[in-house]
Amino acid sequence: MRKLLFLILGTVFCGTVNAQTQLTEYKPGVTTEGAVYFLPKTAVRFTFLVEKTTYTPGDFAAYAQRYMRLRDVSQEPSTQYRILQIKQTPVAVADSTKKYAIKFDAKTVAANVALADDGRLLAINAEPNVDMEEAPFKAAPKSQRVNPRQLMNQDILSAGSTAKMAQLTAQEIYDLRENRNLLIKGQADFMPKDGEQLRLMLHQIDTQDEALTSMFKGTYECDTTEHEIVVCPDGSFDRQLLFRLSQVNGLVDKDDLSGAPYYISVTDLRTVPEPVYDEKAAKAKKKGYEAGVYVNVPGRMRVTLYQGIEAIQTSEQPAAQFGNVELLSGELFNKRYTTHLWLNSLTGGVERLEAEQPK
Repeated sequence: MRKLLFLILGTVFCGTVNAQTQLTEYKPGVTTEGAVYFLPKTAVRFTFLVEKTTYTPGDFAAYAQRYMRLRDVSQEPSTQYRILQIKQTPVAVADSTKKYAIKFDAKTVAANVALADDGRLLAINAEPNVDMEEAPFKAAPKSQRVNPRQLMNQDILSAGSTAKMAQLTAQEIYDLRENRNLLIKGQADFMPKDGEQLRLMLHQIDTQDEALTSMFKGTYECDTTEHEIVVCPDGSFDRQLLFRLSQVNGLVDKDDLSGAPYYISVTDLRTVPEPVYDEKAAKAKKKGYEAGVYVNVPGRMRVTLYQGIEAIQTSEQPAAQFGNVELLSGELFNKRYTTHLWLNSLTGGVERLEAEQPK
């Protein structure tokens, strides 16, 4: 959960714009004159899982076709990378261009102002609604591999050449598979007493078979890592390079052409109309008569992810920077009412507003 900074204030805001302008010189937080806060803008966090597969050839790879009838078994080690999943998540960041202040006035009611740890305004006279952080990615634990050399009998280990060792190992694998078939058919010399014992015996045979066969066809080891890129658009743009992924080298620099490019485009959907010019309000603001709390009226944006020229993922989400800023009048926060204000932690827009008369 994000850490919150709660400011217990003994007064609330009915100051003028001139006083607010002076307060914005301070850092976000509480001062002796008032509180300073940011409104958010919306960033997009790309979280993607990259799988690295490492191939290690077996000691008997050269004899895989001769003794095990395995074709196209590589005798050279290799590494391959691929993307398993890409997820887009909107996140809020403080917008340094939207820095405002609340002027305290002892003649007004008390207030409780809640700020996020980066200075974003979350709530006034209310417990803020804060989104839970997603749990970090954890790779699945790897199973312990059986060392195939520990399963080799004395004849295999004492063989005079690699070719002879490969031949004897192949014969051991075929013997294991024959024993497995006999157990399944119920024709083995030593049959298990019950189903559970049969299951354990079959599992042991399969484990030995897999370990010895890896001496011919090699082993594959997969490692999955999580990567994160945050993009904070200030306007629409088309096909901006996000990252490059090489099948051989994994994530590479953006100027490394060995990696396949992934691009993003951001489009302002223009869901919020342009603000109407109010001459009276503009004059009041200029003279310093305007007071209150600034909030966002968020717009929406479309984010498209491309792999090369192909669009592979599209999402639409609210975007504070593609909307407007409005002022909630300071008249809402006077002694006649106790006003509770909740802002959307992602967009800075009004989520709920309640007013009640104090007892």
